This record gives sequence, structure tokens and C-alpha cells, in this order.
Amino acid sequence: MPVLYFGGTFNPIHHAHLICARAVAEKRQFDRVVLLPSAQPPHKSDDTRLAPPADRLEMCHLATFASPFFGVDDTEISRGGPSYTIDTVRQLQRSGNDPIHWLIGADMLLYLPMWRQPLDLLREVQFVVMARPRFAIDWSQLPAEYRRLESQVVDAPLIDISASDIRRRINRGLSIDYLTPPAVCDYIRTRGLYR
Repeated sequence: MPVLYFGGTFNPIHHAHLICARAVAEKRQFDRVVLLPSAQPPHKSDDTRLAPPADRLEMCHLATFASPFFGVDDTEISRGGPSYTIDTVRQLQRSGNDPIHWLIGADMLLYLPMWRQPLDLLREVQFVVMARPRFAIDWSQLPAEYRRLESQVVDAPLIDISASDIRRRINRGLSIDYLTPPAVCDYIRTRGLYR
């Protein structure tokens, strides 16, 4: 049963995450998407707007509980500390998950060479690159060994929802209904997140 892993902060998870991941997975014939919320994203180590890991994990569970298509994995949160993809991939491999298919947004592609042990990642992971329609990736900006990922680009629907906009709306006292699943909206209100 081919699984597509989708890592991220999910701060908070929202409908664009879910709709785009499902669309890419279906186009590439994956049976399931597994969300992997990070404990501490290395590139956001001093971000004060980051909800606690346990809250972000719970929101992922609430957003997907009724869908057999989605799963949630707490590998990074259980491990704690900075969430490096290479560490997670190797932990998943030791648990018998191989090959590892990993969904990455086209916006993160240019940063991939700066991730921890990026060339090892290229050897150990089968990346699927999620791009927005009409989003131009400048492949010349990437070292030659990364350009083979061009064949792994899949267009996702253009949905203008972002976690940063959801956080701004909450901070301004505006509704976030319809931007994220109702159970996530309720959880954010109950926990007083992002205020």
C-alpha cells in the first residue's frame, strides 16, 4: 500500500494542506497520505507563533479522524528536539517503511540543498514535489544533482489559504470557519491558540 509522507509544522493544519496533498497523492496513485507534524522545525527555532507540538499533533488528528485516506504519525514529536527530515526518514526505515515517498512543496525546493545531509536525503527518499498551477520553478538555481526532481513535480490545486493568514485572523478576532475543519476551529478556540 503506497504511502506518501507529508511533513510540516501544520501551524495550524488547514483545508489547503489536505486538499492539495490528496490531489497530488491521487495523481501519483498513492493509497494514503501520512501527516508528520514537526516537533521543532529547524528553520523556525525562534518562532513565538508556533503552537506547542502536542497541540499541532492533536489538530492533525482532529482534521483527519474521519478519513481513512489520511493518517498522522507522531515520530518527530515523540523524538523531540529539532525535526530533521533525514532523522525521521531513517527512523521510518528502521520501522520497516521503505521506500519512503516524501511530499515537499515547490516553495521549499530551493532550500533542499541546505537541509541536513541533503545528498543522503536524495539517495534515501523518493521526493514528490507539489507545485501550484503556473508556478515556475527555476531549476537553474539548484545544483545539478537536484534537477532530476523535475520529473517528480505534480501540480496541486490553487487554494489561497495559509496558516499565517489563519493566525492573523485569529489574532484580529475574525472567524476562521471554512478555512480549516470545524473540529480544528473548535480546538483552537477552546485552547486559546494564536491569540
